[in-house]
Amino acid sequence: MATDQGVTEPTTSWDPYERGCPSREVLDRIGDKWTVLVLGELGRHGVCRYTQLRKQLSGVSEKMLTQTLRALERDGIVRRTVYPTVPARVEYALTPLGQTLREPLRALTDWSVQHIAEVIAAREEYDADTERVS
Repeated sequence: MATDQGVTEPTTSWDPYERGCPSREVLDRIGDKWTVLVLGELGRHGVCRYTQLRKQLSGVSEKMLTQTLRALERDGIVRRTVYPTVPARVEYALTPLGQTLREPLRALTDWSVQHIAEVIAAREEYDADTERVS
């Protein structure tokens, strides 16, 4: 059960709605914009070099890409392989655990593409409502 101090022991029913539950951190990681895009690229290409990821993910800074890859590696979702060449060649790939995220993330991506027009219309309607109280 999770406590205010953190997790005291593993439980069979992790609850992300409970403060201190580590599954909440995993949801934060998976829901991050750059995580979704990095995992999508690795899912499409299998193995990617850092420069390939940076080129494909328009707008990501080197710092953010590095932080995202390190966090995913720490969580066991991405594997980083360094080859002893000069200069060193580094490749990233999904681990078996990371592979299990492909389908759920693809479903979210598909949903966002299918419903973007509705979301944009809702935003415009919301923004145009001059009666709205802040």
